[in-house]
Amino acid sequence: MTTDATIPFLDWEWLAALECSGSVCPETHWQPLHFTLWDGDRLAAAAPFYLRSSSRGEFVYDYFWAEAAASLSRQWYPKLVGVVPATPAEGYRFLCAPGMNGEAATRIILSAAEDLCRENGVAGLHILFAEPVWGKTLEGYGFAAWEHSHFLWENEGYADFGDYLARFNKNQRRNIRREYSGPGEQGIKISIVSGEEAPQELFRKMFELYSLTNDKFIPWDARFVNEDFFLRLEKDFRKNLAFVEARRAAGSPGGGELLGLAFLVRKGERLWGRYWGAYEEIKDLHFAACYYAPIDWAIREKIRFFDPGAGSSHKVRRGFRLTAHTSYHKFFDPVLEKLFRGNIEMVNAHERETIREVNDQLPFVKPRL
Repeated sequence: MTTDATIPFLDWEWLAALECSGSVCPETHWQPLHFTLWDGDRLAAAAPFYLRSSSRGEFVYDYFWAEAAASLSRQWYPKLVGVVPATPAEGYRFLCAPGMNGEAATRIILSAAEDLCRENGVAGLHILFAEPVWGKTLEGYGFAAWEHSHFLWENEGYADFGDYLARFNKNQRRNIRREYSGPGEQGIKISIVSGEEAPQELFRKMFELYSLTNDKFIPWDARFVNEDFFLRLEKDFRKNLAFVEARRAAGSPGGGELLGLAFLVRKGERLWGRYWGAYEEIKDLHFAACYYAPIDWAIREKIRFFDPGAGSSHKVRRGFRLTAHTSYHKFFDPVLEKLFRGNIEMVNAHERETIREVNDQLPFVKPRL
């Protein structure tokens, strides 16, 4: 089905790779329960949904709500979630074929989803990382809005990387130059390899490096995507992909040796960083490969936005702003509904204050008054 989805993660090839590889399945606590709307034998609309018995891999951290529900002897799980699994990217929405009335499709699918929840004892209906304009319409269907944040870099018409650096104060310009040039001074070459030019071996290596990184730094988290997921993307999704490749420079000891990879996804004027891994810890390599090389490339390619993926506040020192996004929630237990609506404004106010405080730390040159 051709759709107007603006994020690549709602494309059939991405979703199919997640499920057909077995990365997303009941055994990994993702039970697909998709809704489709048909006009005769024509698929008119579709909505990816998953039945969850945990929250791992959603990147909307609702554990404190689940604990509060348990304290009231209420069940937070199972829950029905509209989201792209293991993909913290704003833009989820229901998909409509050309000519289909989007408002009517939303109303019909939400009604069917609510009926399924009520009939099967599902505690709540959740829409995560919603596309902003479409998401606002959900409040009219009884959903409550929960505000979150993610980091985002915006290309403000920079002519080159030096133009981007000029935004920063003197000290941070020096720090970024040092971090970006550091790997090169250690005999490491960083380059962009388009998905269409990448050999299959890079897709295999990306899985290997992703696994090593997760096992080392977040061993308690669920590692959902498997090697077959990457190989399916190699077959069906190359046009939307790129790698940031770090290798020993030619002529140096071990010349050509692969040291690390970052995995990028692109659609239109947007770029996302999804996976990263390195075989050894090398000073500044993560910053150079995951932030500066993609920004440098985005400026050359006239890409407007770069979402580096989930992560900590050190991104603000590299020019990424903390940006709001919203999830939407509806409950079929009046106690949970009261719990959520009675506290969500306080939670949202705290998130707005966090965004303000973090962005106040952006090390940009202060405008003259």
